[in-house]
Amino acid sequence: MARDRLSGLAVWAAAIWIAYEFLWYEQYKLTGNQGSIDGVFQPLANWFGIPAQEKPIRLGVAILEIIAAVLVLIPRTRIPGAALAFGLMSGAIFFHTIGPIGIDPYGDGGGLFKEACFTWAMAALILVLRREEARALLARAGVLPRPTAA
Repeated sequence: MARDRLSGLAVWAAAIWIAYEFLWYEQYKLTGNQGSIDGVFQPLANWFGIPAQEKPIRLGVAILEIIAAVLVLIPRTRIPGAALAFGLMSGAIFFHTIGPIGIDPYGDGGGLFKEACFTWAMAALILVLRREEARALLARAGVLPRPTAA
């Protein structure tokens, strides 16, 4: 009983962090903040070979983050929200480490990268703590075989 309660609290804390983190940064993405453009999305667009497409990439990421933030806060849609957050943060970590952004694009000791890693870990925590729910959802979607009765 106490373990379930602790698990539930951890899932809520992780969900709130993800929603806060995503929604906080939307102010920069949606308004076209120069730091967001020059520090992250224009280097990505240039790297992809589509330099004129920074804005659609930035707004697309923003929309996906808003969707993940909303889904992760609703218990019934928490698993898809956490999976979307996990995917988005996997991409962010990839582009910070392998891509053109770098670990420390703003010269602040890699704060943005550290937040991406922590948000990725919070999404993973939700998926691990709610793995049976995630498996059932994947089985209903036909991705995993349905469990058989013994």
